[in-house]
Amino acid sequence: MQPVDILMLKAMHPGVMSAVEARFTLHRLDLAPDPEAFFQEIGPRIRGLATGAQAPVDRALIARLPTLEIVASLGVGYDTIDTGAARERGIVVTHTPDVLTDEVADLALGLLLATVRQIPQADRYLRAGHWPRQTYPLTPTLRGRTVGILGLGRIGRAIATRLEGFGVAIAYHGRRRQPGVAYDYHPTLLGLAEAVNVLLVVAPGGPETTGLVDAAVLEALGPQGLVVNVARGSIIDEAALIQALQAGTILGAGLDVFAREPHVPPELIAMEHVVLLPHVGSASVHTRAAMGKLVVDNLTAWFDGRGPLTPVPETPWTTRP
Repeated sequence: MQPVDILMLKAMHPGVMSAVEARFTLHRLDLAPDPEAFFQEIGPRIRGLATGAQAPVDRALIARLPTLEIVASLGVGYDTIDTGAARERGIVVTHTPDVLTDEVADLALGLLLATVRQIPQADRYLRAGHWPRQTYPLTPTLRGRTVGILGLGRIGRAIATRLEGFGVAIAYHGRRRQPGVAYDYHPTLLGLAEAVNVLLVVAPGGPETTGLVDAAVLEALGPQGLVVNVARGSIIDEAALIQALQAGTILGAGLDVFAREPHVPPELIAMEHVVLLPHVGSASVHTRAAMGKLVVDNLTAWFDGRGPLTPVPETPWTTRP
């Protein structure tokens, strides 16, 4: 069988790279001294592409790979891939759902608790030697709060299940009411924000959700409101969030994602009532290994003629072209 050429735009999990190299012929764009010469020589041979959210796959890149058949993405979100351009060419796009659900849900709960109980701030207070002179100030609490979830998909449901154990009221907003779900449903995000004082953002990224959490939504949360985002930075109007935090329109925020990663606005970094993480929602050794295996399994299944394992809805697969 003729070796299959696979392109990797940037370095990925070592397990992914070694597994791809063992099964296919791997090419690394990030190691190419002359990218233009690379595309001219190697581009026409590339049949598969392995990537992650930090390496966008746009229409121009797809056009440079005339024999591309599959884009295997590491992550549940795939808003950095032009699925429309892929669909036009008959290219299937896959992602890695389910294997990261529990990890991200765990992190979301941890980030919520860290934000409301000021865990990182208390840690810094102790390390700075302040405790012998004065006890740490009392913090806000999760008690008596109502948590609103924006996006009750796989991860949103897993977060809600965990929240039930904390005895808080739960509500949600999405494109439609979900059958068999007992949580209060709000047909508008503004309505959800008015009914809750914690907003957990778990919706998919992309043009439909860009700036969805705006100044009006933040104001509706109220002065005791908290925002926790483990989805995509683009979903929150970052400038409006900064203004709301500076003005005391809301109480605080816990953010694992940002609009221009890895660049974080200095205004956010300067605030003590904000907890910031470097997009580590699924970043455990166990879960990243499982995600990487699914990337490789999708490539292997495709080129073995079995079809993709986890194609995205925008590029449905019926028969191999």
